[in-house]
Amino acid sequence: MPFPTPVFASQSSAAADLGPLPEWNLSDLYQAVDAPEVSADLKESLDRAKTFEASYKGRLAEMAKNNVPALVTAIRAYEDLQDLMGRLISFAGLVYAGNTVDPVSQKFYGDVQEQITTASSHLLFFTLELNQVEDAVVETALQDQQLAHYRPWIEDLRKDKPYQLEDRVEQLFHEKSVTGSSAWNRLFDETMASLTFKVDDQDLTIEPTLNMLVDPSADTRRKASEALTATFKANLGTFTLITNTLAKDKEISDRWRNFSDIADSRHLANRVERDVVEAMVAAVRDAYPRLSHRYYKLKAKWLGMDQLNTWDRNAPLPDADTRVISWDEAKQTVLSAYSAFSPDMADIAGRFFDKNWIDAPARSGKAPGAFAHPTVPSAHPYVLLNYQGKIRDVMTLAHELGHGVHQVLAGPNGALMAPTPLTLAETASVFGEMLTFKSLLAKASDPQTRKVMLASKAEDMINTVVRQIAFYTFERKVHSERRNGELTSDKIGELWLSVQEESLGPAIKLNEGYETYWTYIPHFIHSPFYVYAYAFGDCLVNSLYAVYEEAETGFQEKYFDLLKAGGTKHHSELLEPFGLSAADPDFWKKGLSVIERIIDELEDLDRA
Repeated sequence: MPFPTPVFASQSSAAADLGPLPEWNLSDLYQAVDAPEVSADLKESLDRAKTFEASYKGRLAEMAKNNVPALVTAIRAYEDLQDLMGRLISFAGLVYAGNTVDPVSQKFYGDVQEQITTASSHLLFFTLELNQVEDAVVETALQDQQLAHYRPWIEDLRKDKPYQLEDRVEQLFHEKSVTGSSAWNRLFDETMASLTFKVDDQDLTIEPTLNMLVDPSADTRRKASEALTATFKANLGTFTLITNTLAKDKEISDRWRNFSDIADSRHLANRVERDVVEAMVAAVRDAYPRLSHRYYKLKAKWLGMDQLNTWDRNAPLPDADTRVISWDEAKQTVLSAYSAFSPDMADIAGRFFDKNWIDAPARSGKAPGAFAHPTVPSAHPYVLLNYQGKIRDVMTLAHELGHGVHQVLAGPNGALMAPTPLTLAETASVFGEMLTFKSLLAKASDPQTRKVMLASKAEDMINTVVRQIAFYTFERKVHSERRNGELTSDKIGELWLSVQEESLGPAIKLNEGYETYWTYIPHFIHSPFYVYAYAFGDCLVNSLYAVYEEAETGFQEKYFDLLKAGGTKHHSELLEPFGLSAADPDFWKKGLSVIERIIDELEDLDRA
């Protein structure tokens, strides 16, 4: 059955106001899906992986004891293979994200994924066997200067040691992922991209429909909400099955690996301690009444309502700037804010525009939302947006370019140590947003303009902190309940409403149909428990920005050092130069107090 071709809001006359929108040029990875280099590199990946396995399997302990230079050579070869295979899967993933409903893109992505999984199965032994080498032997080997370069990667690797399984079980898990979790992820993506939402006489995809929830017209917002509800309800069975299957898949993996808590695997991947996350979550939930409850009560008053409907939560305020912001203006706004902080930062961000590393238009079949993909250190990152000219789109651009700058700066660490844990990966993106917001706020010419801008920032921070911790709480409830058996759509909806009621507060009415809105959140599917990283990043940046405002000199250099570290340092090491510690119980309260002070000022402006 062919997929329907939706009508896009961006095809309206408003689209012309955006100006020309860039589409990315992926030729720095490969020229096309049928380029001979693609098939050649796929073959080379498999051939080199087999040779690597034949050369080193069963020899690592002996090399660590008696031939450290050979071990260094092996690690370098492994790293080089990770870069080659990463280039292939990055290209396939970006092609697929550009059009998830195109059969050619679907097949290409699936084929590359399968072939990379096959090739990488020959490399699976390497990290498992390296972790079997005795601690004392590894520590002695690390006295070698060349091997010491890889110390951060080796030490991170050994944190996984208690949870790794026998080699053949690991290989089975790895190979079955193509027909297991990866397949269910792909089903979610393709289903979501193919959905249409009926608003009046238009059949829209999800991005322009969600965009209507920030429309100045309450009637438009209501219609968009009802359209979302109708389509989500019609597909509830599919999303419920995907959620149940992936939650069970995770439970099986966690049980085999002896993780004691449902989120421990995410904490391990993020290299963050469980008690640090729990302290943050507790601090945010305790602050709900002082943050979201208080803010939404104010907003209801501003909109002349006793209670906001769910579709009014992100409604623009009276006198808000609802004009369409052209792409060129968005570009200049972000680059100007970056340049005021650091010309080098603006220069790196400028490459994304100058070299077509950004795909901005909302298109039929394109992946919803936004992301910055690091690809591999031998290439460069790419940014995907669905730009529609709202002020939030400008902030999204600032956010994703923050990721992009971070990824460029961390790249020289190489394929093994450039990747940053999610908790720290959100630092640069949220900092980029803060720079842009502060730049715009400084230009506010009157109290009303300042009020509207502060309110917009308060909403963004509530969406980043309160909403994401509510998401995390929801995920914990879903995964906990799933251990007792399959969950019905009604049960998942009930869990969703319970966390929304707690986090949003009494000023927001949870309208009929809102119980289905869990269905479209991709993080629940692709990266369970990812969401707390946003709150971590926001609170961290609030504290970091306070240090920046008080610093006389040297902050930019220390900040760039933080970004350049990539995955080579623990969060405690990275924050120490700024006098900050996420293990300090007051750390999270300080970050949350920034949001409180904004709401305090809004209340003062409201009384004035």
